[in-house]
Amino acid sequence: MRLYDETILNFKKDVSSNVIADKIAKRFEEYFNRKAPESEFRAWNYSLPKLKEVLDTPTLLQNNIVIEYELPFAKNSRIDVVLFGTDENESDNIVVIELKQWSNNNVEDSEDDGNVVVNYGQFKKLNSHPSLQVEGYYWHLKDYMTIFEEEKPVLLSACVYCHNYSKGTDEVLYLQKFSKNLKEYPIFSKQETIELGNYLKEKLGKGRGLEVLKRFNLSIVRPSKKLLDHTGEMINKQQIFHLIEEQQTAYNTIMSQAKKVAKSKEKAVIIVKGGPGTGKSVIALEVMGELLRMGKNVVHATGSSAFTNTLRKILGVRSAKQFKFFNSFIGHKENEIDVLICDEAHRIRKTSGSRYTPRSSRTGEPQINELVRSAKLSVFFIDEHQIVRPNEIGNVNLIKESATKFNAKIYEMDELKTQFRCGGSAKYLELIEKILKIKDEGQDIELGDEQNMEFKIVDSPHELKKLIDQRNHENKNCARIVASYCWPWSEPNYDGTLVNDVKIEDFEMPWEKKDQFWKWATDDSGMKQVGTVYTAQGFEFDYIGVIFCNDLVWNEQKKDWEAKPENSYDTEAKRNNPNFVKHLKNVYRVLLTRAHKGVYVYFMNKETEKLFRSRIDGS
Repeated sequence: MRLYDETILNFKKDVSSNVIADKIAKRFEEYFNRKAPESEFRAWNYSLPKLKEVLDTPTLLQNNIVIEYELPFAKNSRIDVVLFGTDENESDNIVVIELKQWSNNNVEDSEDDGNVVVNYGQFKKLNSHPSLQVEGYYWHLKDYMTIFEEEKPVLLSACVYCHNYSKGTDEVLYLQKFSKNLKEYPIFSKQETIELGNYLKEKLGKGRGLEVLKRFNLSIVRPSKKLLDHTGEMINKQQIFHLIEEQQTAYNTIMSQAKKVAKSKEKAVIIVKGGPGTGKSVIALEVMGELLRMGKNVVHATGSSAFTNTLRKILGVRSAKQFKFFNSFIGHKENEIDVLICDEAHRIRKTSGSRYTPRSSRTGEPQINELVRSAKLSVFFIDEHQIVRPNEIGNVNLIKESATKFNAKIYEMDELKTQFRCGGSAKYLELIEKILKIKDEGQDIELGDEQNMEFKIVDSPHELKKLIDQRNHENKNCARIVASYCWPWSEPNYDGTLVNDVKIEDFEMPWEKKDQFWKWATDDSGMKQVGTVYTAQGFEFDYIGVIFCNDLVWNEQKKDWEAKPENSYDTEAKRNNPNFVKHLKNVYRVLLTRAHKGVYVYFMNKETEKLFRSRIDGS
């Protein structure tokens, strides 16, 4: 998606005629089905004439410009300006420009490396340094567009134009600590109109922008890198994922605080919120890898046996001690760990004790207090709408209360919004949440033609399995079938074969193997088994096949969801649980948001199917 796509010549005419902001706003309304925010309209009206002045300097005419370009697989992130052309050597070039209205008076230095504080008048906000921001855009395009890998690749550059900002060595944006980034991704100040013009002329001065734009438009867009394919390299060698926007801001804050607490006696707690597919686990593992390379004592913990055991398997025996469960911190001394990374923090339990815990170790202390006590810096990645068991109580307020108890400084980051799963569609997630009435506020949402992810409702479980088998045949282990816990889960037969517990008329499949359930997401055997939310949560696939069971059904007369506990075998979840409906809605939200490329669904209840067809399938 792009909100403006024209030649430089037409762009200049639209600016001179004072219609540029109106044209972009009209396209915004057509695409998003709502009016453009006033703040964005003012930014276009103010910043784009400043850009025209720059483009007048080198007399760039045979070039093309795209304004508000939406990053592939990152539906909430837009690049301000992308320019297309060729240089003196006849090489195709693309230049990314981030426009900033910041002035020297409203930008302050931050205690976090890589971040700055921006005063927006009524509030202050933590932002990535602009050079780091465009670096994220640069690498995102490099990672996901094949034109940068072709035999004759397109060259890519990125810069920032702060047209209200004065340059100076003592000015925040030009501090020495940012010098490395500024060298690669320069910031041009308000005094450097000519310098920016020359920079663009060097890369784009030979024109032919339309030809380069056509190459860009025809480029194959690769799917997101799968987290677990790269975990070993990420932890042991170097940074693999290039973070963007609020991800980079969170990463900067975590790294800065990790360095700081090592030199002081103060404790700190950082809370990072985000829905499915917004990169929480990516940030967690990037942080862990960098801290380990720095020699820090860092531990990764989750409440998911499947996820933690899979990480242990990938990274090997030597790394296992760095990957623990939330209930592993009973009796830990205060600040015994430098940094504790708590992924899937919504899965925190009331206490760590269980029937397997020795009586002498049962302290009754809240599990959250054990986690916060153990580390100088505790980082919690959380999505409160992924709580899928009654005994999971992880929430932001719980974390804050514990942090206060230990006199820890609290950093609550802006919620992660950029969507990397579901074909990069934030609209898909929003629509699922509206259909399930998890987040029911706001206007109706339509996916529109831009939807990059396949969504299909099938007529039988046989058709569902056929589609998933086909995808696994094309690319082994890229697809899985999942369902709510609506059938018994049997022990394997004496010969090791699995019982076909999941039965729908003449359709039969087994659940994941009981004593090796954690292998289901990554092992070849998982292609022939059905997984539950407890083994699927935390993982992602190219394709997911969902059996939407009859434990949660839509009541058309009441216009609301109803739980049918008699159809559920999840005894622990439904026993004395007045919030069973909420629990099941969270379960299906998780199951329906596990995929990058496609979601296929079979509905056992026809009223529920009818609802989804009317809202998401369009039939």
